[in-house]
Amino acid sequence: MALALEGIKVLDLTRVLAGPYATMILADMGADVIKVEMPGKGDDSRHFGPYIGDESAYFMSINRNKKSMTLNLKEQKGKDILKELVKQVDVIVENYRPGTMEKLGLGYDVLKEINPKIIYAASSGFGHTGPYSKRPAYDGVVQAMGGIMSITGQKGGKPTRVGPSVGDITAGLFTAIGILAALQTRNTQGVGQKVDVAMLDCQVAILENAIARYVVSGDVPAPAGNRHSSIVPFEPFETANGEIMIAAGNDNLYKKYCAAMGRPELAEDERFVTNPLRSDNYAELRPILGEAMKAKTTEEWQTIMDDAGVPNGPINTVDKVISNEQVNAREMIQEVEHPIAGKLKMPGVPIKMSETPGSIRTHAPLLGQHTNEVLSSMLGLSEEEIKELKDTKVL
Repeated sequence: MALALEGIKVLDLTRVLAGPYATMILADMGADVIKVEMPGKGDDSRHFGPYIGDESAYFMSINRNKKSMTLNLKEQKGKDILKELVKQVDVIVENYRPGTMEKLGLGYDVLKEINPKIIYAASSGFGHTGPYSKRPAYDGVVQAMGGIMSITGQKGGKPTRVGPSVGDITAGLFTAIGILAALQTRNTQGVGQKVDVAMLDCQVAILENAIARYVVSGDVPAPAGNRHSSIVPFEPFETANGEIMIAAGNDNLYKKYCAAMGRPELAEDERFVTNPLRSDNYAELRPILGEAMKAKTTEEWQTIMDDAGVPNGPINTVDKVISNEQVNAREMIQEVEHPIAGKLKMPGVPIKMSETPGSIRTHAPLLGQHTNEVLSSMLGLSEEEIKELKDTKVL
């Protein structure tokens, strides 16, 4: 059976992370993604470490399953070629600062005249409207401005940036969702549209509990360490040899947890019988649980809690994640062969589909690897015409 997005053609003008992450999702699901890069330089992330020889592992991990062609959009001939390609694709994705594509004469208003059914997806720091629209942004900037840093970190400590680039990655996820929704609309109504995704908007969208707490109570959320703000117990506990995360997300699980821990009376204690009471009396309950959890090792507690049906897990370091039996059973670590870098392990495809599963089929492309193929197959250019374009720095 064909892949889920097989037949969908995407022009990918993005670089670094938010845009490439979105187009990686589309490519994993079968879309034909043509990455358009600046001649001689390419995506900025080709120059980000860590490296395997001269190849960026960072770039390779988020640009698999794509083709690469070079095209100088500062040259009129380069713009003309892009417009010809737009006639033949379903989606164009860019993550330039708003206004950049318009200055190039390649904004949505221009491209939709060329292809009225085009899905034009733009991922930017602050979106294409509003007073901050033209401001530059990176992940750390939107994590700071979007509130997530203000609730991350140890209690009483300074606001802390989340380790993974969630400012970029959430924008990539929402951009991919927006593209798929726009494609469905085109399928049913026959019209294309612009998809405008702002990194800052995405940070606000994932603040669910923090915003709910503030608008209800008026209290400004602050870092609380590893505990959940409104569920108890829902945090790591020290064990005899490390730590284990316990997530007793409702009263029934709390009862199971107390029984498994050998302290069933704590489930009947009037101070702790409901989650609101446990939250109110957290300062009394936490030391009792903490002391009891030190009696056994992390591994012993895992077995006990698993048998009791209590959600739990060790705090794995990255090396343990990569070797974890569940992670590997789900094919979430895949080894890809690159013609220059050799073998590289990277995260797999997290969306599991029974009939049209996504997959990693090809390594990240070399810069301009598919330029000739794209221009000859899609625009019918001859080898001589392509050579002339390269000689004149258009490609």
